[in-house]
Amino acid sequence: MTIVTALAERIRALSYDRLPDAALDWAKVGILDTVGVTLAGSVEPCAQIVRRVATAPGPALVFGTTARLAVADAALVNGTASHALDFDDCSNTLGGHPSVPVLPALFALADTRAASGRDFIAAYVAGFETETRIARAVNFHHYDKGWHPTATLGVFGAAGAASHLMGLTAEQTATALAIAASFSSGLKANFGTMTKPLHVGHCSRNGAMAALLAREGFTASADAFEHRQGFFEVFNGAGNYDADAVLRDWAEPFDIVTPGIAIKRYPCCGSTHPAIDAMLDLVDTHALTPDNVARIVSWTHPRRLAHTNRPTVRSALDAKFSVQYCLARALTDRQVVLSHFDDGAYLDPRVAEVMARVEAAPHPDMSTASNAPHFGAEVTVTTTDGRRLSKSIDIALGRTSANPLPRTVLEAKYRDCAARVLDADAVARSLDLLANFEKLERVSALGDVLAAGCASERVSAPALARAV
Repeated sequence: MTIVTALAERIRALSYDRLPDAALDWAKVGILDTVGVTLAGSVEPCAQIVRRVATAPGPALVFGTTARLAVADAALVNGTASHALDFDDCSNTLGGHPSVPVLPALFALADTRAASGRDFIAAYVAGFETETRIARAVNFHHYDKGWHPTATLGVFGAAGAASHLMGLTAEQTATALAIAASFSSGLKANFGTMTKPLHVGHCSRNGAMAALLAREGFTASADAFEHRQGFFEVFNGAGNYDADAVLRDWAEPFDIVTPGIAIKRYPCCGSTHPAIDAMLDLVDTHALTPDNVARIVSWTHPRRLAHTNRPTVRSALDAKFSVQYCLARALTDRQVVLSHFDDGAYLDPRVAEVMARVEAAPHPDMSTASNAPHFGAEVTVTTTDGRRLSKSIDIALGRTSANPLPRTVLEAKYRDCAARVLDADAVARSLDLLANFEKLERVSALGDVLAAGCASERVSAPALARAV
């Protein structure tokens, strides 16, 4: 039995009735958070550009609008929007963002069939487990090599989830996973540009497409993982993966439960979050301001620093990956919020002046071993009167199920995100539907509320119709 056939059997065997309560609860958290950040991201330039290009009409809702597209195009647009703000959830196992590859594909497919909330949740958990189990086999060599696991591994989650929701056979599901192996892509070199969120739209579309092709009888190699020119050897290389980890301890516990979903408090790269937590603690505890701070030193894990050490910021997207910028904002504004990454906010001269005092360095005491903790940070501030103040954070608030964001914070985040495109009534109604998602007889009812509540269309019809 090959890996795709064994995975397919496990995906098909997963049902809503067999989910523990904790898996149900965390699935609803992931769905709520992802819907919110997708709505907020729908007005971002990258999502609007993709929407102008992806124009095939169909039944699937484009979030934040009243427009409907073909399944693949809707998954592409919504997937891009979901990651546009880099405000979506994370997974310590995946080394990336677990929900956004999966959910846009599922929402697009749910608009084509009578899928219930329970059907949807079971498919989501199946996809989540698929991508994170594959991640256990390849990380963190895969991550460090320069692949973007959200996309390279998320495509398997999307394909597995889509296959489950569509009711494909185990054989068809195995084929979808094998097709997805050839769809896998995404380079970290494109972090800080529009192409990073495009990675997500691309893999969500491709996951749905893999399942649709498999349903129609398309073929693919059953040994797409194990082959000498298969996924493991090509993406990681000999000696840099553990194939047995894919099936070992499947769903014992579910990865969505332990370590769980990491929900972001700040709309920027998750690798900056522990340093932001530490900085805000110092700001609040010691009444720090730009006027009384002489120097800031941020120590993070080398793996995290590799893409967040950006002393010079070139764009709003680039700012999301600059620990220097994020810490300067934390000191200057005593918070890090969506507006700090709008348009030309990164050019704020007050922030630029503080950034010049921020030094980022690899933490000397953090091991680079593949299984060593790597989600912490230490920030040291030297004040103008010579005091040296330090704060260490082992892991950012919300980063695991053992350290969750309070429900009030989660719902406040949703309201803030959704209000970018929905009227107040639709925000409240959608929040209620999401809180009781497992009771939905038809998932598309949520989309109906979202479409009806669009406060405005941010992209004009002529713009959408423009030839490309």
